[in-house]
Amino acid sequence: MTGPTDSEILQRAPKVLLHDHLDGGLRPSTVAGIAAEIGHELPVSDPAELGEWFRRSADSGSLERYLETFVHTVAVMQRRQDLVRVAREAALDLAADGVVYAEIRYAPEQHLEGGLDLDEVVTAVAEGLAEGEKEAAAAGTPIRTGQLVTAMRHAARSREIAELAERHRDNGVVGFDIAGAEAGFPPSRHLDAFDYLHEANMHVTIHAGEAFGLPSIWEAVQVCGADRLGHGVRIMDDIEVIGGRDEYGRPAAKLGRLAGWVRDKRIPLELCPTSNVQTGAASSVAEHPIGLLKDLRFRVTVNTDNRLMSGTSMTREMTGLVQQAGWTLEDLRWVTINALKSAFIPFDERLALIEGVVKPGYAQLGAS
Repeated sequence: MTGPTDSEILQRAPKVLLHDHLDGGLRPSTVAGIAAEIGHELPVSDPAELGEWFRRSADSGSLERYLETFVHTVAVMQRRQDLVRVAREAALDLAADGVVYAEIRYAPEQHLEGGLDLDEVVTAVAEGLAEGEKEAAAAGTPIRTGQLVTAMRHAARSREIAELAERHRDNGVVGFDIAGAEAGFPPSRHLDAFDYLHEANMHVTIHAGEAFGLPSIWEAVQVCGADRLGHGVRIMDDIEVIGGRDEYGRPAAKLGRLAGWVRDKRIPLELCPTSNVQTGAASSVAEHPIGLLKDLRFRVTVNTDNRLMSGTSMTREMTGLVQQAGWTLEDLRWVTINALKSAFIPFDERLALIEGVVKPGYAQLGAS
């Protein structure tokens, strides 16, 4: 695949998204509109200029500064009607981009300043996602969504948020996550929450191995029992590339014991190329470790992370991998099936999407 039609073809490809932050994917016009209503001061008020401000600020190469941009998006997500609106628009925007299944994550504890309680936050998001799903289906772009309820790793509410997630597991919540700055806030601080969720037979993903290295990944996997790794790009610190190819045509590499465990156990990596370049976890999309990890047959998935801050979409992520890293339609089909295999919905529902939507969709585009 080369040439200007790449993105046109890839826009039609069925996509699966496991790592997308609700407060990182707002439309600039929505941020500007709600901010004007509630009197929140923005750096700029024009939606086009505001979208560019978010992207510039996120391009600093620092995860800490990247996270600062969320002050403005979280500020406009404090009223019930605004949460419903943002969730509805997220589902519609993803569906229009060809996403057929998405797990959308956010931290309910960050949306209480308008007087809502935790349960009301989750219910509002569920309502918005349901509205978006209904409208997308009517438009001929069906999508299924699930919520990943997130606790902030620097706070002390993870057990409470874990109980919230379990309480709403029949209201669209499919799993639990912790997020925020990794350094100084290891996942083991929240072990009580993870123990509770494991006892409840509920799925867990953990932000680990983005801005911090192998100790964060090790704790997430071996201490906290993560089903998936949010980012996990720093697993490369435990891989030595020898050079050349092995007997199977894969890059010759020596895996450390942690990297070997993650690959052997098929622990999914929720990799986000554009975001990782912005935060300094990778130098470019072309040089992003996702290519090597794919060739070494880790359980790789492709994700957006924060569509507003990165100025991205699943189509743009895929187009970048095709144009800058030499990926093929078959590679994209493989990671899409990986993502559905790793989704936090029942096996038969995952299989139905793989066999009934993803494989036929890629076959129509010429991939097999």
